[in-house]
Order: sequence, then structure tokens, then C-alpha cells
Amino acid sequence: MTPADRPRRSALYLPASNAKAIAKARTLPCDVVILDLEDAVAPEAKAEARAAAVAAVEEGGFGHREVAIRANGIDTEWGAADLAAIAGSKADAVLVPKVDSPQDIARYELGLSAAPASMQLWAMIETCASVFALEPIAAMAHSSRLSLWIMGTNDLAKEMRAQLTPERTPFLPFLSMAVAAARAHGVAVLDGVCNEFRDLDAFAAEARQGLLFGFDGKSLIHPAQVDPCNTVFSPGEADLIWARTVIEAFTLPENQGKGAIRVDGKMTELLHLEQAKRLVSVAERIAAAG
Repeated sequence: MTPADRPRRSALYLPASNAKAIAKARTLPCDVVILDLEDAVAPEAKAEARAAAVAAVEEGGFGHREVAIRANGIDTEWGAADLAAIAGSKADAVLVPKVDSPQDIARYELGLSAAPASMQLWAMIETCASVFALEPIAAMAHSSRLSLWIMGTNDLAKEMRAQLTPERTPFLPFLSMAVAAARAHGVAVLDGVCNEFRDLDAFAAEARQGLLFGFDGKSLIHPAQVDPCNTVFSPGEADLIWARTVIEAFTLPENQGKGAIRVDGKMTELLHLEQAKRLVSVAERIAAAG
């Protein structure tokens, strides 16, 4: 399974300095583990956390899960050392914060010049500047390792001085445009975190909103969010029944070469066939990942 087509329903952030949390992550049904060197780690613990993250990916044991390490920003006192350490590690990806422009992606690309070709570059979209440069940042996927975005709604809210309501009203235009820009250039895109980890109904509602926008999955801050997140971003049985019915209908001899047919009393076009095939493919990839 290539990075482009693997499931990324749930991406769990963990402080890289927390050995117990990392050990638990190896047993959780999340699709992605993000070992954090940035927000979750105090300045005096940065070097220790960096060493712990590299050691964790060296040890392995994460199974089907992708493992990314979130570095400190390239302009911080820890950024260069983080990039150098991650470039020499067995991480699947480096996640970089507070990207403002295509030039930032180019700088991170240069900082990863010694990394294996398989290492991906993931970027946080969490600044006011970035939301006005979504398309050119996404276009960097054609000339760099960039393959995935994660929305950083907490940081964006802070910079905007906006309120994070359950409806996320101030951020709806940015969420929509981010998905569109990512899709235009083949970049995977994950929704931002939900700060509710005790009220799982509220979390599930926000996850469903992210699915509505077209996100591939959601970033998480607590293990309790993993199961409801996977449920939301997995095709439901009713969806799969519809998808298989559409695929079967288009394979019938009498429907060969047609651009639109009637399925269960509804007009169904080739674009619906494409959607149906994707749903079945997603379900198969989830099953294959275990």
C-alpha cells in the first residue's frame, strides 16, 4: 500500500517524551501516530524528546500505523537539529508547523536532503498567512516530498483571535478551501483536533462535519477519540451496499457505454460510479490495514 492510498482516518498526537503513551499507541487502532516535539514538549525537554522519538521509531512495533514526528519550526533554536535527527530516523514522515508559504516548504525540503526518498513531508496549515497561500503551497507537492496537510485550528484561532465554537463558524471557509486546494494537487488532508475528549458525542459531531467537508481523517489529542473517529471516517454498511449496487449495475450488458442509468429508481451517472468505486476501495484498504 502506497502512502497516497493508505487509510488515515485517525492521527493521534503524543508527546514524544511520554514513553507510556508511546507504548500504548502501539496497541491503539489509530491509523497514524504523531510523536510531537513541538507544542506538547517544554523547552527544557526538547532534546530529550527528540532522542526519545528517534528511539521509538527505531524500536518499531507500530504495525500498520504510519509514524510521523512533528518537528519544531525551522526558525526555532531546535528546528535544524530536529530535521537532521528525523531525516536519519525510520519515521514515515516529518510534520512541520506553521507553514506560511511555498518558500517554507522549499526550506524544509532542503533540510531533509539527507533523508531517504521514502520519507514524506507533512505540513500544518495553522497561520493566517497560510490560508491565503493554500493553492501555491499545495502545488509544492509536485516538486517536493509534500504529501499531506493537517489543519491546526487551535493555532489559527489564536492568531485570528477567533472563537472555536462547536460549529467552527469562523473557520468554515478555510476548511473548505484547504480541502479544495489539497485535492487539486493530490495532497491528503486531515481535519484539526477537537478539544473535547470527554464529550465524545461533541467530538463525533465535529468529525462528521470534517467528513462533510471531504477530509481524509482527523487529528486527535486523546486515545478515547480514536474509535469514534474511525467509525465516522469508515464507509458505513449502507454506503457500501449502495456502492456495490451501482458498480454492479454499470457492469450489466445493457448498461455498457452508458453515461447515465437508473439505479434503485434514481438517476445515476458515471461520477457516481467513480464515487462508488472509491468507497469500496477505501473499505478494502481499511480491511487490509488490519
